[in-house]
Amino acid sequence: MSRAREGLANGAAKVYLAIVLLFLYVPIFTMAAMAFNASPLYELPFKFDLIWFKSLASNERLLRAGTNSLIIAIINTVIATVLGTAASLAFSRYRFRGRTLMQLLLLPPITIPWLVIGTAMLVFFFWVSNVPIIAETCRALLPAAYCAPRSIITILLGHVALSLPYVIIVVSARLADFPRSVEEAAATLGATPWQTFRRVSLPIIAPGMVAAALFAFATSFDQFVISYFLAPPGVTTLPVEIYTAIRKAFTPEINAISTIIIVISMSIMLITARFYKFGGER
Repeated sequence: MSRAREGLANGAAKVYLAIVLLFLYVPIFTMAAMAFNASPLYELPFKFDLIWFKSLASNERLLRAGTNSLIIAIINTVIATVLGTAASLAFSRYRFRGRTLMQLLLLPPITIPWLVIGTAMLVFFFWVSNVPIIAETCRALLPAAYCAPRSIITILLGHVALSLPYVIIVVSARLADFPRSVEEAAATLGATPWQTFRRVSLPIIAPGMVAAALFAFATSFDQFVISYFLAPPGVTTLPVEIYTAIRKAFTPEINAISTIIIVISMSIMLITARFYKFGGER
């Protein structure tokens, strides 16, 4: 009787998981399938055609917005991962006054609605641009267009600010199980601090850094609110451009570029999963 109940429970669990997966992936697969449908109105029967991918190749607005999003996301990933890893190491290895408070302050940027954060950043950058010494220093180092309160630079800074808490939390979780004895052994054998970090510490925390980098990239590439508030006239990112296109008139070209993004994203995840297990084992 117990075996029958166990089999029934296992069957119910499988059905439940199947329903959850269908709920998650059916809309995605439907959108991807419609990218290959010749009809612009999603009419059936389905007729396979690459017309929307060909049309996408000549859509300069979507391609330019996608390029902007990709560049910003890559730069954001590098900056956020480096700064976040350094902050995680500081939290993990040092005890100083205000440490707990600083760790707690990492949570509000994650929980506060992005609409509020976007508005606050817009007000902040407008205020900063009116501070004479800051404005003059910026214009001396960068072109004037980059010193405006709404520019590519402010979008990047906004994305980094949103990504840092995710990176710090993910890398800190990896450092929580870090065996400090291996660093002490390396130092005992004559390794310098840099050699110890590069050859011992970095390989151990690498899975956490990879996971954090993926979080940072996804947060930036998919970010709509901050980009919408801080984008200068004539410059958009892909989420903002897709939103604008949907408001005017939906086109299957959006399905085409979304399908490309899905394929690339899943490929990166599969490659990453092939080389690293996020539990830390290689």
